[in-house]
Amino acid sequence: MVDRPVAFVLGGGGVLGAAQVGMLRALFRTGFRPDLVVGTSVGALNGALVAADPREEVTERLVRLWASKEASQVYGDSVPRQAGRFAARTHLHSPRPLRRLLERELGPGRTFEDLAVPFQCCAASIERAAEHWFSRGPVVEAVLASAAVPGLLPPMRIDGEHYLDGGIVNSIPVGRAVELGASTIFVLQVGRIERPLRPPRRPWEVAQVAFEIARRHRFAREMASLPAGVTAHVLPAGAGAARDESPLAYRDLASAARRISRAYTASRRYLLQIGPPPAGGNPGGARRLGVPPGDKAPGRAVDRA
Repeated sequence: MVDRPVAFVLGGGGVLGAAQVGMLRALFRTGFRPDLVVGTSVGALNGALVAADPREEVTERLVRLWASKEASQVYGDSVPRQAGRFAARTHLHSPRPLRRLLERELGPGRTFEDLAVPFQCCAASIERAAEHWFSRGPVVEAVLASAAVPGLLPPMRIDGEHYLDGGIVNSIPVGRAVELGASTIFVLQVGRIERPLRPPRRPWEVAQVAFEIARRHRFAREMASLPAGVTAHVLPAGAGAARDESPLAYRDLASAARRISRAYTASRRYLLQIGPPPAGGNPGGARRLGVPPGDKAPGRAVDRA
């Protein structure tokens, strides 16, 4: 258990994770700082950088990262190369570009113990068919495990165990922040939960819809089960921010800057409505917003007084 109250929770979502950069900028500019960071998949990547440097300046680094040539190379293999790799293995892309990017930003020897604030990230253990939380040891390997999207990247092997993307088991890990003692939680989702689901109309949408049901079900259950004294703010990604229906959308970084801008504008507006933290620090669990328990819409707060 951590003894400090404010958590930033960064969910999974691939290229839609650019929206989290705008949310982070809005949080820092409003005066909020994390005492704890938890993340899944792309949220683990963004979250690790924030935990290493929990200041507004980190958002500038993230903006540059999302616009960088290195980021475009993570899923940048040609179609023939992807087909050749998939025919012989179980994934389309090499993990080396993502490893290089992480080592450049964090340093190859960075450990969880070196980070400025506590950080944890989630991955799915294949052998145990279980959720696993990394909280010690090398950060780069843990983030690679958390972001190992099935079919796109290979499972990450750590200490003889294989891990896949944490979004399989815990896409928006609000409950983990509660377990670690947070009393005020800022949820940095990527925009998917802001859209109504509809029945699949194309073959590739079947798996997307099924996964989205699983993702939202756990998130809704954890939000509805917040214990007394915990307030969760679900930050908005901005109108039209999430559009990823195409099978190739996972490679599309062209909209990253627009997603950052939309999320910043929407989240900044929301945070100004709830007000900055009290002078001298984060608000902890002292702020009571009086939102009805069933209200879990993005840009609103859920409070268990």
